[in-house]
Amino acid sequence: MNPYTNPLGIKSWAEEDRPREKLLLKGKAALSDAELLGILINSGTTKLTAIDIAKDILRNTDNDLNQLAKLSIKDLSKFQGIGEARAITIVAALELGRRRKETESREKPKITSSRDAYEILRPHLMDLPHEEFWVILLNRANQVIRPVQISAGGVSGTVADPKIIFKAALEHLASAVILGHNHPSGNLQPSQADRDLTRKLKEAGLLLDIPVLDHVILSDRTYLSFADEGYL
Repeated sequence: MNPYTNPLGIKSWAEEDRPREKLLLKGKAALSDAELLGILINSGTTKLTAIDIAKDILRNTDNDLNQLAKLSIKDLSKFQGIGEARAITIVAALELGRRRKETESREKPKITSSRDAYEILRPHLMDLPHEEFWVILLNRANQVIRPVQISAGGVSGTVADPKIIFKAALEHLASAVILGHNHPSGNLQPSQADRDLTRKLKEAGLLLDIPVLDHVILSDRTYLSFADEGYL
């Protein structure tokens, strides 16, 4: 019998089938996404186990953890058995996973390609329902000093003030910058406003001896580079 179709509670399952006990006995890698999410949910309802609730949530996000990470506390609270406290637990766990990815490497990364810039910016811009504009500050060796958020806007645009961008660059003694912003729609083609802004920032960078090396437009899974496409 599949334990997940058992109408009885998790405590009635064989010990090796209970998510917490299974993790202790076999390790975290042995657990399915539903089992891991069930541990976060902690307990079920009178009719559903925590695993049932977890499977319902995953089913409604196409079993895609990236889609799950986009759900807000309000979105999660719409599922049966998920109150605000459990929704907060799930959101917090997914945020820890995102931050872990962000801090995997403690050494200053070096930008050698547009892919490198994308990997630096992606943890900050993935899963967002609105646009944000960021800049990567680089030293003379093209090592990352730090990424800096410049602005946050709406679904279809955000303001990037050149004064704020180059103020951040000057404060951190950056030798070059890479621009980046996300398109929540997934359409990576630059708008005319994107092109005009990039040209304006490139000209300002030349005057300050802080060249703009690239402008990267990101979606959750891929990107477009102005430098690679010959737009810069």
